[in-house]
Amino acid sequence: MAKRQAIVGSAYFAPVQWYQKLYGCDDVWIEAMDHYGKQTYRNRCIIATTNGIQALTVPVMRHTPDTLMRDIVVSDHGEWQHLHWQALTSAYGESPFFEYYADELYAIIHHPWHFLYDMNMAITRQMCQWLDIHPNLHPTAIYEIEPEMEDYREVIRPKHAPLDPHFQPKPYYQVYDSKHGFIANLSILDLLCNMGNESIFYLR
Repeated sequence: MAKRQAIVGSAYFAPVQWYQKLYGCDDVWIEAMDHYGKQTYRNRCIIATTNGIQALTVPVMRHTPDTLMRDIVVSDHGEWQHLHWQALTSAYGESPFFEYYADELYAIIHHPWHFLYDMNMAITRQMCQWLDIHPNLHPTAIYEIEPEMEDYREVIRPKHAPLDPHFQPKPYYQVYDSKHGFIANLSILDLLCNMGNESIFYLR
């Protein structure tokens, strides 16, 4: 059987759809050589709170339009680590599995990261471990793909995303579903905090 290979954009606590692409793939390339752009999952994730959805954004240092993703530097502006941790604790502190992941999650968020790409890659490896999925992850060295690769770099984005016929969100328990109903394709943290070890079944 031919190996499945995919390429995706770098993402900060990426949405469920992103991790669905990693599920079942043998090799996944994480794009490092594209030009950094705003309004993407590169430095933001979407979570559910008692007031509805909330975007958590990692501030980055000033850069030019030609700056590559691999060279984007994380800023310490506004104590974002503290704000993200407070938001996650408020949103998921009462969820069934938040306590199980809390210590390592805290350490990841509060680590003194320099490059955004390195932080995202470390997050991805930890999420894969918790999800019990095992793709071989590779940073890209050039902005090209092989014909056999499944290309999802422009498919998964928070705004104006194209139709993805291969992703059909499966409802799962959410802390605030009685208030807001099921909210699809949130950060992988939403799935993990609510479903724990069963999260993998919602990636199929």
